[in-house]
Amino acid sequence: MGDKWTLLIVRDLAGGPRRFVELQRVLPGISTEQLRSRLNRMVADELLTRQRYREVPPRVDYELTERARALLPVVGALARWGVRWAWGPPRKGERVSVGAILRAATGMAVPADVHGTIEVSVTDAEDDGGRAFVATVEAHSGGLSYAEHAAETPDVRIRGPQTAWVSALGPKGERQGLTIEGGRALAEALLDALTARTGTGSAAAAA
Repeated sequence: MGDKWTLLIVRDLAGGPRRFVELQRVLPGISTEQLRSRLNRMVADELLTRQRYREVPPRVDYELTERARALLPVVGALARWGVRWAWGPPRKGERVSVGAILRAATGMAVPADVHGTIEVSVTDAEDDGGRAFVATVEAHSGGLSYAEHAAETPDVRIRGPQTAWVSALGPKGERQGLTIEGGRALAEALLDALTARTGTGSAAAAA
């Protein structure tokens, strides 16, 4: 688990299966050979399954096994540590991926009274490897779960451009650029759980 890429691959498959090229897109800095070698090792270690489809061009999907999904609370705990102790304003030229933040939060604990379905939309194409996306975050007794698709009947929708999300998830939690439709208390609880406000006394945050 301790090499440079394994937990990041687990994080980026938290929302469901991905193709090789999709993983390359959301893991900037990894070479083709590094990714291929790491995926092969994770399949051999029964952390991933590899599904081949009879299509032209060939399609191969990678998905987390039950063994790997048991690591998601670990990823969530590391994310909680990161937002509390290491999260700061982006450096000049640094790209912040909202999708990666949401995927890293999978398994993160939330207060027992926080539950519901949140649809999250990044409305421009600056995020997640240059691709706008819609995702569903569910808050329940087991923590946060994440899937990269729209919710059928969400309790709340939160949307905004990538720059507004970076401001909202930053240390100051400036949320003016986001549009919230539906249960605002649930939206605020989710955003508190994802930001440096976690564990600092916010009514919606849990230590």
